[in-house]
Amino acid sequence: MPAGKTFVVEHLDPELEAWSSLEYATIASESHASGAQFLLSSVPDSLTLPANLQNAQGLKVETRSIEEIYADRKDKVCLLDPAASQDLGPDDGDTFDIFLFGGILGDDPPRDRTSELRKKGYQGRRLGPVQMTTDTAVRVTRIVVQDRVPVDKIPYVDHPELKINKNESTEMPFRYVVGEDGAPIMPKGMVELIIKDTEKGLDGLL
Repeated sequence: MPAGKTFVVEHLDPELEAWSSLEYATIASESHASGAQFLLSSVPDSLTLPANLQNAQGLKVETRSIEEIYADRKDKVCLLDPAASQDLGPDDGDTFDIFLFGGILGDDPPRDRTSELRKKGYQGRRLGPVQMTTDTAVRVTRIVVQDRVPVDKIPYVDHPELKINKNESTEMPFRYVVGEDGAPIMPKGMVELIIKDTEKGLDGLL
């Protein structure tokens, strides 16, 4: 098998929010750059993908579910599950070829959307104790299984604050990987989207 793995997000929502499309575009771009493939499964026929995903390199879209697509390779699928008893390790890159994520991971508080996939009997691994966004979870998994860096050796920042304006800031309730610039790695356009949404919320309070 080539080093590049397949990362699958089972899209468990009838809609595709703007922030999800930014996360998915980032996963596609990073997967393509690392020789991996990003598969978005269970996408309803009625869902029209936004422009940033329609021609995204590294992205494959499927209306079928993970169960149908990999019916004959269930033992090669690893479910990233916050409730799993074992953390993901570099050796899991030898055991599994497909890494499955239940969208939407970035719920706050977490709604355990992964339980829908857990019931299907996939082997599970955990990415540590702190909730991550979907793109962060895929990024961490790729670093562990392709770059062979243990999950606890990756530089993180938990619950970073984003400045909305000179008087307001908002705390992000997630764990992020820290980039070379020392800042949390977020999808391009995500900070602007969060600030815009927060300002909308603040307007409603005024």
